[in-house]
Amino acid sequence: MAQISPELRNALANAPFPRLLGFRLLDLAEGYARIAVTIRPDHANFQGSTDGALIASLADCAHACACNTLGQPRVGMQFNINFISGIGLKGELVAEARTVHAGRTVSLTEITVTDPATGKLIAKATATALARPS
Repeated sequence: MAQISPELRNALANAPFPRLLGFRLLDLAEGYARIAVTIRPDHANFQGSTDGALIASLADCAHACACNTLGQPRVGMQFNINFISGIGLKGELVAEARTVHAGRTVSLTEITVTDPATGKLIAKATATALARPS
């Protein structure tokens, strides 16, 4: 099992774009990450519900955190999301990412986004990443 350095944990927890959106790193382990966001009024789309871009960004951020714990830097190659259910403009969302395959060059991560208050599945995503030589 790869050891996650404090520097990597800090870099993942404090990346500028996720911080702008209000993301919080809850848990990080080899090939695994859990990230949360408290929904704010400025996360609204034109219909007054949480914008899908926030949900997709949360899933993508969880993927980036999970796959970058595998011992070498990885960059996203593909991202696919299915929105299952909408969510209003209050409460929280949690993305949980598990890297299910970590090959020498390509990894595959599965991500779920849920409403922790109800357990409701909001979105399901998959992502692949390419390992970059150090």
